Amino acid sequence: VQLQASGGGLVQPGGSLRLSCAASGFSLDHYVIGWFRQAPGKEREGVSCINNNGITYYKDSVKERFTISADNAKNSVYLQMNSLQPEDTAVYYCATARYRYSVEWHCTVGMDYWGKGTQVTVSS
Repeated sequence: VQLQASGGGLVQPGGSLRLSCAASGFSLDHYVIGWFRQAPGKEREGVSCINNNGITYYKDSVKERFTISADNAKNSVYLQMNSLQPEDTAVYYCATARYRYSVEWHCTVGMDYWGKGTQVTVSS
């Protein structure tokens, strides 16, 4: 299982970024996949996840601003991030697991495979 995240960068407050994660070595058909982030000095947290049925989970602070989507044909997942704020600054990681319980559970404690992160910096 390999996960390759991309799309991070420096953006001004209020701006947008789109993260991409290309998965290989497995099919998304029976998996849950999503995005986590870790800011300096803070614990890693689940941001948004999606399962093969399109069920999604969003952390409260990103609802209405972030949108997760998956393209099973391309074995990829995306995170469209709008209205970015300085508190969104973090290293963002793509992670996945074979779907076992709820999307929310997987998006908090239940991921098995992790990719390398991509830095997102929101600053003026």
